[in-house]
Amino acid sequence: MSGEALQGRGKRRRPAYSAVMASPPESPSAPAPPALDSVVATPDGMTVLTGDGEFKHVPHGEAAGFLAARPVLLCHARAFGRRFEAAKITAHDLLELFAFVHPGRFALPTPEGLAAFLGMAEPRSAEDAAASLPEIAGALLADLAAAGEGPSDAAGLAWRMGQAGWAWAPDVLRAAGHPEGMQPARARAAMRVWNRLPEWSQEGPTPPAKTVEIGEAEARTRLAQLLGGRAEDRPQQADYAGALTAAFAPRQNPDEPISLLAEAGTGVGKTLGYLAPATLWAEQAGAPVCVSTFTRNLQHQVDAELDRLYPDRAEKEAKVVIRKGRENYLCLLNLEEAASGLAARPGDVIALGLMARWVAATRDGDMTGGDFPGWLADLIGRARTTGLADRRGECLYSACKHYARCFIERGVRRAKKADIVIANHALVMVQAAMGLGDEGQLPLRYVFDEGHHLFDAADSAFAGHLTGHEAADLRRWLIGSTTSRASRARGLAPRVDGLLGESEEAEEALQAIRRAARALPSEGWLTRLKDEAPNGPAEAYLALVRRQVYARAEGLEGLYGLETDVDPPIDGLLEAAKELDIALRRLQEPIAALSKALADRLDAEAEDLDSPTRQRIEALTRGLKRRGTMAIAGWRAMLAGLSEGPQDGFVDWFGIERIEGREIEAGHYRHLIDPTAAFAAAMAPVAQGMAITSATLTDGSGDVDRDWLSAEQRCGTVHFAEPAIRAHVPSPFDYAAQTRVFIVTDVRKDDLAQVSAAYRALFLAAGGGGLGLFTAVSRLKAVHGKLAGPLAALGIPLHAQHLDGMDVATLVEIFKGQRDSCLLGTDAVRDGVDVPGESLRLIVFDRVPWPRPSILHRARRAAFGPRQYDDMLTRLRLRQAFGRLIRTATDRGVFVLLDPMMPSRLLGAFGEGAVVERTGLADAAAKTRDFLDGYGGTKDAKNGP
Repeated sequence: MSGEALQGRGKRRRPAYSAVMASPPESPSAPAPPALDSVVATPDGMTVLTGDGEFKHVPHGEAAGFLAARPVLLCHARAFGRRFEAAKITAHDLLELFAFVHPGRFALPTPEGLAAFLGMAEPRSAEDAAASLPEIAGALLADLAAAGEGPSDAAGLAWRMGQAGWAWAPDVLRAAGHPEGMQPARARAAMRVWNRLPEWSQEGPTPPAKTVEIGEAEARTRLAQLLGGRAEDRPQQADYAGALTAAFAPRQNPDEPISLLAEAGTGVGKTLGYLAPATLWAEQAGAPVCVSTFTRNLQHQVDAELDRLYPDRAEKEAKVVIRKGRENYLCLLNLEEAASGLAARPGDVIALGLMARWVAATRDGDMTGGDFPGWLADLIGRARTTGLADRRGECLYSACKHYARCFIERGVRRAKKADIVIANHALVMVQAAMGLGDEGQLPLRYVFDEGHHLFDAADSAFAGHLTGHEAADLRRWLIGSTTSRASRARGLAPRVDGLLGESEEAEEALQAIRRAARALPSEGWLTRLKDEAPNGPAEAYLALVRRQVYARAEGLEGLYGLETDVDPPIDGLLEAAKELDIALRRLQEPIAALSKALADRLDAEAEDLDSPTRQRIEALTRGLKRRGTMAIAGWRAMLAGLSEGPQDGFVDWFGIERIEGREIEAGHYRHLIDPTAAFAAAMAPVAQGMAITSATLTDGSGDVDRDWLSAEQRCGTVHFAEPAIRAHVPSPFDYAAQTRVFIVTDVRKDDLAQVSAAYRALFLAAGGGGLGLFTAVSRLKAVHGKLAGPLAALGIPLHAQHLDGMDVATLVEIFKGQRDSCLLGTDAVRDGVDVPGESLRLIVFDRVPWPRPSILHRARRAAFGPRQYDDMLTRLRLRQAFGRLIRTATDRGVFVLLDPMMPSRLLGAFGEGAVVERTGLADAAAKTRDFLDGYGGTKDAKNGP
């Protein structure tokens, strides 16, 4: 039975799971022991339903011992381990069973979430939750029995996993109709799931796009079709869709794209608004439109919205493709090599068995969203989940035995024929800068959603980092790893195999590359830098860079990154830079020679080369250009700048990256002061039209003209010859009625005890449903430590980024599903939260989110105006956070800033009509309670504390 059918069923009781076989699959006749104890976590410990049917409470301090003493039935064993500091848990984990039975499906990793997925009654208490666990297990096993033969051999995988000790194996084998087990050969074949995947087929080139023009009336009609009469009446959305058609008009001049800046207030409905003209243009022009976002979460939201236009799954597969960087997708060669090593690593069998189930069910192999549950990596470990993704530069392309089944290559080919390609800003910028993406001809029309992030995306895409990791990564790509036995980690050798033909020049260039690349850092470089025992010119240069940072940087006693100016250099650094420059030139020259030799073969043997060989040569040439020629040229320019002086438009610095005091990187960094100039230069010859849209393009300074000019500067449209078209559609929400904004004046932001107490008072006043935003991870962790206990004692679950071991998207889904929970996070949570309704009714910011001081920030303040630049960034951050509070016309919410030093000039960050009140904490908490009384869980919480 499909997951879709399961979710559509009404609430009803399911067959309960009552006992677990302790014997291995080969001994099905062994008697079953008594039913397991079912365990759920509570604020002060655990509630247990014993195998005899009795409920009991286990205090927090005794939980670890209880979990170590007996096998238990629970949901998410790793979360239990973290919560109760339990090093050993023998568990039948329902999340593992769910991942096996319903691969590629998402449910909240809680008993309530699994019950909701299965159409069961929602547990209302800890006792209900404990009692539901056997029922959930029974339901999952019944679903497996009803599913029949699927895309993978469930029984074969379960038997193989059972040999490695998987607790669920006997029950799964019974449900799959194989209680007596099977031949080992079948189990080994089941793990080779890649053999069951379909192969893609090569297709001819696509015809050029037809020149068309979309009318406003057409866009409004398509929008109505997308809405289907089920959504709120939003005339602003129709106005927005009509305005977006200007970006799809025929271009008038070469290298001058039509650019449109469209700001749509929260609640307008941007996604469907721009999809209306975009899908029309794609259908009529016969060419794809690229919808680019900043966050992976929004990529999948856009994809989900297109279900309205393409309800048939097969049609949508053909019309819509999500594209990300290669490192986001499973590599089948990585999976095969992991499976081939199971004899030496039997502990990986269970994890790879669950991965094999997912691989057979996944739509596109995407491991950072989509049908890959974010909690799966936490459940079975990142090394055997996201660690199997394609590593940058390691792909063998058509030389790989899995090339014809590769998820990435299938997506590349689907994108050529699609109507909508949903990409991300980084991928679009890299492909535009290279001039030709891996999809072939780049799209002509673009919609950049989350346009307020274009500056940051360009800042990353067009920066230069001469660091230990980057240089060591280039060495590994060129000559291979000395520690990894993986075939793809052997450098250029397997990539050029069969591509050089009879060219002696190419073979000589390859050997010269192997010799010259030894000047780059090798494995263990960071340890040698710390010991000041560098090996080779690259490590020698980085060792002196590191010494200069420690000699001059402030904050040595802190936990996070250090940086210092490059000028004046310490003794010996200029000489080391010159030696490294010579070494890089010696590497750059044979890379260029090899690239030329490959290009010459493409030309000389154009009529004879088969398509796979041609594609391998083209892919390798692109890689040599990007990873060799361009990167090395950038590094050499950075080194030259040390003696020649800084280049206009750039800023350089030396830095050391640290995570909680642990040093992880050292290097020389160069960024453009205005990276959108490079973005505009890359897009101008590619894009015929581009719409840049966001709810927060302007920052609300009060000067409309200044705001729009600032928006154009941050989005790069000031660099186009043709001025950008501007469009603004206001939010339909009544912020004066739907929100309250408080600036708390009597909490010291530098006293984390006071900050923690303020969070506690406000979260309790709202009865949960609170999102706490922090300007630093250290502040988040300090507050969490003081907040978790008091909230748990009152039955309010608290989740936290960086502490719960789950990705942001999963944390947000849990927060969304638990109406009265609270969530703590930083910028990533602020940007990823889309929680309409009662689950988000309060946002608390720990202090004014001023930009973090840095050398790069200093240079940009000088270029854009110190106060103006800081104020703009801060208003944008506040505005983006405030915009998350109200998502529908019936939402109600409170925004609180715990900073008495909040300047009045920043108040324009809040929504039109929002009233800001400065007040004390007690008054803010009381007014929060009164305003939210009866909304969400507040009425119950009002009397509780």
